[in-house]
Amino acid sequence: MDLLPILRDLQATLDYLRTIERDLAALPPDLAALDTRLKSLAKQGTDKAKALESARVQIQTRSKDLAAAQKEEERARTALKATSQKVHYTAAIRELDEKERQKAQIAKPLKALETQAEALEAALAALESERAGLQAQFDELHAVFLEEHGNQVAARTQLLAKQAELEAHLPEAERTRFHRLLGGRQGKALAAVENGACTGCRVKLRGPYLSALREAKEILACESCQRILFLP
Repeated sequence: MDLLPILRDLQATLDYLRTIERDLAALPPDLAALDTRLKSLAKQGTDKAKALESARVQIQTRSKDLAAAQKEEERARTALKATSQKVHYTAAIRELDEKERQKAQIAKPLKALETQAEALEAALAALESERAGLQAQFDELHAVFLEEHGNQVAARTQLLAKQAELEAHLPEAERTRFHRLLGGRQGKALAAVENGACTGCRVKLRGPYLSALREAKEILACESCQRILFLP
């Protein structure tokens, strides 16, 4: 099977599809404002969710430390109650005081983390509430927008179906190569040859390379930009 016509048709299909996607992405001011706000809320939500997760991890760690400190305090308190000799009693008092200080040093930042986590949870709930309300508005207005651009929406559906059909005729290696070029060459995996040069990068092709291209025995790529070459 000659793959070059399929690749050329696929490139043209994606070019048309990109034009339609660009038109459909050009939202009117009210929709654009909602879209911007929704993206901002999403970013804020992501940032706060990460901060909350970090706080919860620290709370878990410090809670274990606090539990251990409480056990040490209880042990020192029990030892104090069991002490009868004055010299040992004084040492036991000092040890209990030290264990209480250690517990307080852990408890205070733990309380601050718990307060921070509660504030983050409340902030996330508020963000989600606002996001849900704005998303409903956006979806309603966007549905009207798409209805007004019904021809382009239908064309997009047809082009997506055609893209899938064309790609199904390509070997996996060729399909992977094509999409890699699309991503690395500003959406242009193919380039015509004009006046002996690749129109993608404007580099002149060597004579033997041009001859091989004219014979069209295999798919050839530009030696400079790697785009798939074809003669118009």
